[in-house]
Amino acid sequence: MGDATTKTPRIADTPGIKGWCPGALRPMLSGDGLVVRIRPHAGRLTAAQAQGIAALAHAQGNGLIDLSARANLQLRGVTETGYPALIAGLRALGLIDASPEAEARRNITVTPFWGAGEDTETLAAGLASALANARLIDLPGKFGFAVDTGPAPVLRATPADIRLERSADGTLILRADGCLHGMPVTRATAPAMALALAEWFLTSGGAPQGRGRMAAHLAGGAVLPAAFTAAPAVPPTSAGSTTRHAPGPTPQGSLVALAFGQMDAHTLAALATGPVRLTPWRMLLLEGRAAPEVPGIVTDPHDPLLRVIACTGAPGCLQAHQPTRPLARALAPHVPRGALLHVSGCAKGCAHPAAADYSAVATPAGIRTARHVTASVTGGPVTPLAALLAHPQSLFEIPDDPHL
Repeated sequence: MGDATTKTPRIADTPGIKGWCPGALRPMLSGDGLVVRIRPHAGRLTAAQAQGIAALAHAQGNGLIDLSARANLQLRGVTETGYPALIAGLRALGLIDASPEAEARRNITVTPFWGAGEDTETLAAGLASALANARLIDLPGKFGFAVDTGPAPVLRATPADIRLERSADGTLILRADGCLHGMPVTRATAPAMALALAEWFLTSGGAPQGRGRMAAHLAGGAVLPAAFTAAPAVPPTSAGSTTRHAPGPTPQGSLVALAFGQMDAHTLAALATGPVRLTPWRMLLLEGRAAPEVPGIVTDPHDPLLRVIACTGAPGCLQAHQPTRPLARALAPHVPRGALLHVSGCAKGCAHPAAADYSAVATPAGIRTARHVTASVTGGPVTPLAALLAHPQSLFEIPDDPHL
């Protein structure tokens, strides 16, 4: 990148980490107003709920809606004066929990690939009910559950601490993230056993100072009770467990993608001609129907925008050092097929905590670039944003980070 490139210390200008995610009853202030996160039950919205959310996003926010990596919706640009009316509208749609604490505990990601007559919705509802009544369990804000009980596990790359999966013979397996063995459970016993595993995590020291994750706890030497390791889980190489999903038809309906996981209220309203299932891949599954011709969605599985993950960036995020979306659009056509680029407004890497093939992480001085690392440890050269926009292909010519 010529003389524009300078070396800088890694993890400079480290942003503050809140350790919790916004909710509807506990919104988070961002650069464009309040961010209000909606956690649909079982990851599914009826047509009426989706239409209602679209109307509320337009009336009480700036009309922008994000789809998060945990299959939640986030309404952006909500004002303090509009917030009470928004909550009243969401409550009328059946999308508000009894309290902020109950909302925070109901951190459940559900596979979108379930069919009529299966028990995935029942399992998700049972777990949600158990968590709502678990008033004595004070889990970390990012601690989550995955109900991954479709034909094959598809949520292995989605953050979760306690996972419910189905073995090849149909047995339900409750598994601690980070352990490839689990406990056989039934539809009736799964919620209680999930809470028991969460209680073990807390009592065994998994959340010092109120923060912690299951996989890190086990990696640090914690030993699960024997009952939670009695059966092998589905191997991680099983079909679907690590697949990068693309838009197109599925047995349950059509997957449509959203560039950078964002749409406007008009797009959601146009898609809501029937039930909508949310996914953690920044796609929506249109239940039982084909994808319509609607502006603002991506239906081509080869679209370069699908190779890029980008957070909100500046000015929408208060912690972002640079705009991200214009850079992401400029870089997308140059991303090699099969590769993934992560453009992050700061070193937190909220949009993609895992390593990416290529990373472009904003700093006050410009964009730090690297390969095969997470945003938090990207230690590559820093290039002014204008220089990278002028020569976007240069990012894909850099070597692996020599410090790692």
